[in-house]
Amino acid sequence: MYVKAKKELGQHFLKDQEIAARIVQALMEKAKENGIGSVLEVGPGTGVLTSFLVKEPGISLKLAEIDNESVRYLRIYYPSLGDSLIEGDFLRMDLSGFFPGQFAVIGNFPYNISSQIFFKVLEYRERVPLVVGMLQKEVAERLASPPGNKHYGILSVLLQAWYDIEYLFTVGENSFIPPPKVKSAVIRLKANNRKDLGCDQVLFKKVVKATFNQRRKTIRNSMKSLLSSMDATGKAYEIVKESNSNLLSLRPEQLSVDQFAELTNLIASSVGSDS
Repeated sequence: MYVKAKKELGQHFLKDQEIAARIVQALMEKAKENGIGSVLEVGPGTGVLTSFLVKEPGISLKLAEIDNESVRYLRIYYPSLGDSLIEGDFLRMDLSGFFPGQFAVIGNFPYNISSQIFFKVLEYRERVPLVVGMLQKEVAERLASPPGNKHYGILSVLLQAWYDIEYLFTVGENSFIPPPKVKSAVIRLKANNRKDLGCDQVLFKKVVKATFNQRRKTIRNSMKSLLSSMDATGKAYEIVKESNSNLLSLRPEQLSVDQFAELTNLIASSVGSDS
């Protein structure tokens, strides 16, 4: 049976067995170190990663696939998967009932939804301590970039708040069918030791997004629209603007996770002072 890669699903099927083995190894070595026995593969496609995962002893494996043609293919060539193969949109799935405890996530993520997949992981971060994924090289660089790097952005901060991120290796275009027009890369996320941000997490996310949406501006100038939505009088913005915090003279790509938390507390206190 032949599965046609569908452009609307962002499908580029990995054909390089050596690369597939390296991806699975990158996941399993950390899973074994940390006692993680459950694995969810996102978008298995024609089962190149699956072929290695099913050989791993002692793991509980589930697969989420939206493409019904790929599902039919997998049911023919991997009949042992049974109910572990779940047809549906990963982004719309409730992952809480997939496994009784923590689980790792692995996949050759479609370029067009890779960021959304990581936002989904963040929703379940307490259940997902480990992720290994292949995605567009440019996006992988962004997620793994430290503060001060031009690639550092919104998702870099939100993920690095809870995960240590490693850029593992680059994958060329000819490793796929059909070949994409850009290079790919494999990254690994492992839960860090942070238990709490020390600030309001909802506001933290708003602050990160607001500053990077105006990334060429200093923090002092990029905060105006966010603070105006929180305090129509403009007094909160004036409090922040006149603050002697040295964070305000920086641009968002210069701030670490801890500094964003500090900025979040400054903004929260300015609104509280006005109320």
